[in-house]
Amino acid sequence: MKKSHTVIRFLVVLIMIAAFVACASTQKKEGTGEYIDDSVITTKVKSLLAADDFLKSFQISVESRKGIVQLSGFVDSQKSVNKAGQITRGVEGVKSVRNDLIVK
Repeated sequence: MKKSHTVIRFLVVLIMIAAFVACASTQKKEGTGEYIDDSVITTKVKSLLAADDFLKSFQISVESRKGIVQLSGFVDSQKSVNKAGQITRGVEGVKSVRNDLIVK
């Protein structure tokens, strides 16, 4: 009886460890919490860029991964590039900005 309880405890511990490892994020795969955080960051940045009178006429793509936000698209001046980067940096949760906007 005591031996079966020990085996069951051991199996439960192994299952718990496997569950924690499966939910943890890796360099190639985000955990659920990180995905949701990045979605919130992307949404906030997009809405702020769309609400800005100076930038709303441009098609600016926004992607986030682990708090790093990438801006891409075409704008008409360096001032637009700088302003988009400044707005993005001001969003909570943004660790860094990769500003790949191109002046056309």
